[in-house]
Amino acid sequence: MQRQAEIERNTLETRIRVKLNLDGTGASSLETGMPFLEHMLDQVARHGLIDLEVSAQGDLHIDGHHSAEDIGITIGQAVAQAVGDKKGIRRYGHAYVPLDEALSRVVLDFSGRPGLEFDVAFPRAMIGAFDTDLFYEFFQGFVNHAGVTLHVDNLRGRNSHHIAETVFKAFGRALRMALEADPRMAGVIPSTKGSL
Repeated sequence: MQRQAEIERNTLETRIRVKLNLDGTGASSLETGMPFLEHMLDQVARHGLIDLEVSAQGDLHIDGHHSAEDIGITIGQAVAQAVGDKKGIRRYGHAYVPLDEALSRVVLDFSGRPGLEFDVAFPRAMIGAFDTDLFYEFFQGFVNHAGVTLHVDNLRGRNSHHIAETVFKAFGRALRMALEADPRMAGVIPSTKGSL
């Protein structure tokens, strides 16, 4: 089964195309106009072993809010389409990732119920030209459209770049775990309800 998807989302504020393969090698091609977000999405691809292409044009002359949120929405839609009925996946994923003084934990559930708990305090409002408030908007857009419950906790850290990188690396690792095939659940939806 090929777990791939391609989604286009066009609004008056953004034009976004996402193509992904959940069973990839970690390759990425990213053109968003937001270099630091591209750096973070590359971490998700590499650590999640997801092939990820994102092309986005947005109203960055205003700020990055619409672009960051809509990229999260479109990636969420693509993941939901690619994962399909979720038969045979592990469903749950978690990861702790350190980087020097920073340590973050991400736990997720492909439950079909969107939910975000995001406990990350950045010491700086900006990382380069990227507003750290927009990480929350990215993840909120993702969970709403992927149907995922996601808990993101930064446990320690002083450097905002390190904190962000641990969050996105852990997110990629948790996705990888949750989306892996569980040989003991082959062909079975991992829920007592029989659907997710």
